[in-house]
Amino acid sequence: MQRRSLLRATGAAALLSATPFVRAQGNLQKFKFNLGWKVEASGAGFLLAQQRGYYKDAGLDVAIDTGNGSASAISLVAGGAYDVASADLSSMIEFNTANPQAKLAAVAIQYDLNPNSVMVRKDGAIKKPADLAGKTILGQPFNASRKLFPAFAKAQGFDGSTVKWENVAPDIGDTRFVKGDFDAAAYFFFTGLLNLKARGLGPDQITVFRFSDYGLKSYGNGLIANAKSMHDNPEAMKAFVKATTRGWIDAMADPRAGAAAIKAREPLANEEIEFERLQLIVDGTMRTAETRANGWGAATPARLQATIDETVSAFGLKSSLAVADIWTDRFLPPAAERKLKA
Repeated sequence: MQRRSLLRATGAAALLSATPFVRAQGNLQKFKFNLGWKVEASGAGFLLAQQRGYYKDAGLDVAIDTGNGSASAISLVAGGAYDVASADLSSMIEFNTANPQAKLAAVAIQYDLNPNSVMVRKDGAIKKPADLAGKTILGQPFNASRKLFPAFAKAQGFDGSTVKWENVAPDIGDTRFVKGDFDAAAYFFFTGLLNLKARGLGPDQITVFRFSDYGLKSYGNGLIANAKSMHDNPEAMKAFVKATTRGWIDAMADPRAGAAAIKAREPLANEEIEFERLQLIVDGTMRTAETRANGWGAATPARLQATIDETVSAFGLKSSLAVADIWTDRFLPPAAERKLKA
């Protein structure tokens, strides 16, 4: 009897060690995550992880909310409304520079290649990036592609300050661009291509100048965490990053499943459009030589430094941030668990 009791106690201890947030009464650790945008393909990996029970298996009760862009999501994380958000690293660097006490950091990289871009019509006069000098470009002040444009222009050897920016609401701006009111438009490439396609301008009619193809080495979105969550709940943070990694690896391997997870969360979503968008995201930002070598979520010091340098240059910041001020890998799962599927 004593031996059986000891075995039962040992087994229970092992179970609690494996899932540290599963309490005896079955409760889960609450964790709040902001998608940084609406429910679409950019959130597929998170929603698939939730749908398949990966967060629950890790002992977490994860609330996944929509957002209104990187700047808003970052402010919410800094204020403690969320533990983590998907947001642009450049926006986080800008925020940390202005608010050094916040000490936000990326705990995983979502977009290994930066998705910012400028798009032009193929039948227009702009054939190369330098031709954008002096032209009119659609892009709102909060638009990440607009904010990083000076670094893109510098890398291409022309003066970005000669560009005239048109601040028009995205939906109206898309329609006006298709009509020819603007010379170019600044977008995440996977957003712009599908927005314009929906308005009758197909990918075969568009030239895309992706910043990552023209000299910029910055990372795109990452999982941005606040200092309190990292310090007070490190095991919860590790569990979240691990489960999210599983979700994104699955979504990359099976975009159909990722699109279905989007549809399950948002019944009004067009599953075929989100499937197409997810394929663009995976092929254009996530399945890269570096992620094949290092796994999902990893970062290199050289690329992180480039992200800081390009952001400081483009945004005109006076910043002395170091790589350690914007990034930590201590919450990443082991390399074997981050490896992409064939």
